[in-house]
Amino acid sequence: MRLGRSLVLRGWALLGAVALCSALPGVATLGGSAHAGVTLEERKLPMRFSWVACEPNCRGWVSAVGIVTADSPGDFDEFARGRQLGGVTIVLDSSGGSVNDSIALGRRWRNLGALTTVGISLQTRSAQGDRASVAPEAYCESMCVFLLLSGKTRYVPEAAHVRVHQIWMGDRADDAKAASYTAQDLMIVERDIGRLAKYTFDMGGAGDLLSLSLNVPPWEDLHELSRAELRLTNLVTTDAVAEVLPPADIPVVPVVELPAKPVQDRFVSSAVPAEITPQPAKSTKTAEAVVPTGGVAVTAPAQQ
Repeated sequence: MRLGRSLVLRGWALLGAVALCSALPGVATLGGSAHAGVTLEERKLPMRFSWVACEPNCRGWVSAVGIVTADSPGDFDEFARGRQLGGVTIVLDSSGGSVNDSIALGRRWRNLGALTTVGISLQTRSAQGDRASVAPEAYCESMCVFLLLSGKTRYVPEAAHVRVHQIWMGDRADDAKAASYTAQDLMIVERDIGRLAKYTFDMGGAGDLLSLSLNVPPWEDLHELSRAELRLTNLVTTDAVAEVLPPADIPVVPVVELPAKPVQDRFVSSAVPAEITPQPAKSTKTAEAVVPTGGVAVTAPAQQ
């Protein structure tokens, strides 16, 4: 992999404790105690797609957890094969990933007429059987924000964290200020910013989203978007969770309504962290976003 030619959108501000655990790829199982660490690990791995069923009274949804890699568009195509996914809801919990591959995946979702939101998909065991639900305490960082934008209808719960930052060269994000850059590097950065800008407007996003993202360098903390900024950027199109998830009478953890509060974000290019034991995510010749590695929000070097 030539990381020098790879732009990565990365979020490394720490996510704090996540509400519920994940025992299956992309689907957390609630059995009494929460395993936030497991959920965090899921978001560091390559993106996995899972179908969450909430029968018999409602349709299910797609859980998308992890970072977008060069394999993600193909993995989604494989997952979608044989399924009727027109108008499906996609629930995101991700630290971002490859810029170009996220764009490709987002366009697939828009072609499906998908609805998007942020949350952790859960399977709750009860005497009446397994019930599906969504916990709002999730993270959508870096390129995940642009995947969220692909939904025709977009809902973000108040408890969710949506964060943005700059695009940067993947192999130099660890010490961006000290690194040197060539004309070829600048060409790659500007090329991918152009692709991202076109995608943003094609999806109905506002220029404010690019402005907020591109103003946060890799040596600063991610910028978490406030409720006002979520609307300003057109990331949110509805305040009604029922427009993207099953009705409240189905046992679903409510995704809190949207009041106004501040946030932060950033773009960065770098390589996917190799600290995860499972197969590490692959980077491509484009920007990628990855998950934080700590337990508290800190200004840390990018480790794509």
